[in-house]
Amino acid sequence: MSKRILIAGESWTTHSIHVKGFDSFTTTEYNEGIHWVRAALAGNGWSVEHLPSHNAARDFPGSLEALRQYNVVLLSDIGANTLLLHPETFNRSKVLPNRLDLLAEYVRAGGGLVMAGGYLTFQGIDAKGQYAGSAVEAVLPVTLHRHDDRMEKPEGAAPVVADAGHPILAGVPSGAWPALLGYNQVVARPGASLIARVGDDPLLVAGTFGKGRSVAFTSDLAPHWAPPPFLDWPGYAPLWAGICDWAGSFR
Repeated sequence: MSKRILIAGESWTTHSIHVKGFDSFTTTEYNEGIHWVRAALAGNGWSVEHLPSHNAARDFPGSLEALRQYNVVLLSDIGANTLLLHPETFNRSKVLPNRLDLLAEYVRAGGGLVMAGGYLTFQGIDAKGQYAGSAVEAVLPVTLHRHDDRMEKPEGAAPVVADAGHPILAGVPSGAWPALLGYNQVVARPGASLIARVGDDPLLVAGTFGKGRSVAFTSDLAPHWAPPPFLDWPGYAPLWAGICDWAGSFR
């Protein structure tokens, strides 16, 4: 059976102003953080489609039928507003489907949803992720705060496995995981599976919703919260393969 995943987000544009005395100039740079997880999933038989943040507002699926072309949808560092505000709605006041509601219906009907942490997922920086109170929060195996939920850990925070027997961790080597540099603080729902934590907070949580499954990984799958030792860790690829395999009901 083919395994198809849509990853929305994990891209950004940086516009810089350089001031040199009286004079100034600007530069613009585009970056993506998809490389590591794409390689991990492609190596496990997944067909990966990446929808960068700047294209997602227009091109993210707008129907249940379109979403059902994928076994899993992964949201990474992309805010709720990008999915809510299609350009035709924002610029021309056109009535269109609510894509957060569609995601909830997709999972209820048997789809898989994964949310990875970052500055614009869960609640994120200045609470601009804006998933709290949405249909997507209802699907997740965690509940969200209504404020900026970032926990910055520049000193490094070591993940601790709470459920080594969960199918997601099959293939992940035993032993300590490399430290992370931050995460989004959430609360695991009653009945959800807490698989790993950072301190007293959830890091990896899995649960069901209707006929489908959802997973929350509250730290980043790329820099800056995921530093080179985590990205180079032999457990990185098995971890993300396990997360997406489980969400897609392949294990």
